[in-house]
Amino acid sequence: MSDAVNPRPTGLRAARVAETEQRILAAARDLFVRNGYAATTLAAIADAARVGHRTVYVRFDTKADLLKRVVDVAVVGDTERIDLHSRDWYRQALAAPTVAERLDRLADGTAALMARAGDVFAVAQQAEPVEPVIADAAKAGRAATRDSMRAFFTKMHSDRLLPPTADLEWLCDTAGALAHAQTYLLIRETLGLEPDRYRKWLRTTWQRLIAAASAGTALAEPGDTRVREWRGGVHRSS
Repeated sequence: MSDAVNPRPTGLRAARVAETEQRILAAARDLFVRNGYAATTLAAIADAARVGHRTVYVRFDTKADLLKRVVDVAVVGDTERIDLHSRDWYRQALAAPTVAERLDRLADGTAALMARAGDVFAVAQQAEPVEPVIADAAKAGRAATRDSMRAFFTKMHSDRLLPPTADLEWLCDTAGALAHAQTYLLIRETLGLEPDRYRKWLRTTWQRLIAAASAGTALAEPGDTRVREWRGGVHRSS
């Protein structure tokens, strides 16, 4: 439907629409996290947000659609329709002049994302087996994480911050796996890492993976006697 037929709200009406959406999202997040996905209803969310039940049903067709929006907002940190790749922290991580600065900014941004979204990621995991909308969104989210991490380490390689012989494929796959929501939730549960400790763990582990990939030993097979070293730009194999 064209904007001429269904114009977007502007001015004061737009502000009211945005404020109503924020109240609904805040209430939904609180109830989803507190009570779980199955026990939370759209009617309860409407009551908590102090809006009419119909307002929630009109704005979000289903509970799954509302949860998906809650997750999307938690991932980027606001209700603006700007994807993660276009966010300042990610672009700064891609452009920082040194490996250390790039890893610092990537770890900072990833840890902040998990601190915002970790609880709602856990709710989404509850819903994923029974809600195709959430399952599809989770699959798309995993692909987006994979692609953003691959772009990060590939650019680091193309900017010559990694040795030309670095095992880039292994580095992208392995370092990228650490940034997935499922990995964070597992680490939070099993190791009890709070966001700051998670950030430090993530940054240190990425650094060590870079060192392993640069040494060329990341995918060494059993019985492979070749040793590769990166020392001052000199690559040796024996």
